[in-house]
Amino acid sequence: MALARASSSKTSAPAHLAWLVDTGKAVKTADGRPVRVMELKHDKDDDVLSAWARHFRNQYCDDCQIDALRSGTNLSRAEYLRQIKFPDQTQAPGPSIRAGDFGEILVADYVEFALGYWLPRTRYVNKAVRNESTKGTDIIGFKFVAPGRDDPKDALALFEAKAQLTGSSPNGRLQAAIDGSARDEIRKAESLNAVKQRLLDRGQSDEMQIVERFQNPEDRPYTEQYGAVALLSTPLFDRKEIRAARTTSHPHPGNLTLIVIHGSELMVLVHELYRRAADEA
Repeated sequence: MALARASSSKTSAPAHLAWLVDTGKAVKTADGRPVRVMELKHDKDDDVLSAWARHFRNQYCDDCQIDALRSGTNLSRAEYLRQIKFPDQTQAPGPSIRAGDFGEILVADYVEFALGYWLPRTRYVNKAVRNESTKGTDIIGFKFVAPGRDDPKDALALFEAKAQLTGSSPNGRLQAAIDGSARDEIRKAESLNAVKQRLLDRGQSDEMQIVERFQNPEDRPYTEQYGAVALLSTPLFDRKEIRAARTTSHPHPGNLTLIVIHGSELMVLVHELYRRAADEA
């Protein structure tokens, strides 16, 4: 059965997630909600960075498909990825799209490997315009209590990630993520349908059944977990701004996980991952 196969397929966490550490220094929002503070302590480890870049590249297209996709373009693999698939390194809004995609993919890794959800990983494959963000809920994950049958404790995770990796002053990324998460209840049906459509296009009928389990909460109830994550370059990490954030407009503040991830030179890291992802294809 689809649920059993997807739930039982365990893969080890990618090595780069070991760089994402909990600081143990939680902050509370203006309305008293706890915010987990994490730090991305990345290093110049070629093996880890290359594996991360490969994982990153495969969010946009599987390695086994690159040659077929670039056929007819007269482009090398690296040129195809840089010119067709990846957001532009310098031309606006390419850099900001890179930062946003990086943040979403990192949070997706956390939701999958740290929180134990299954993620379909279809969000970036069918991007029609490389320098645009993909619409809908940023990260969608599925978790099952008893594979093979419905359980009301089965969980759907809906996470929003907002990044600011450059600039001289913070611009409210945590509040933006909270506000985005508040809209996920409304756009959930559309986002699930979009995931299902991509799975249908890829012939993944078993995975489609997983999505279907969460499309009718009235007849097949389940729990919902929401998340709002801000990703910041360390110089933009401002506890005062985090404390000013509010969750009062969120429809499910009791089921809302708040996280801030910061790290040094994150935009440098982002460009390096895209470089490796293209050059090492």
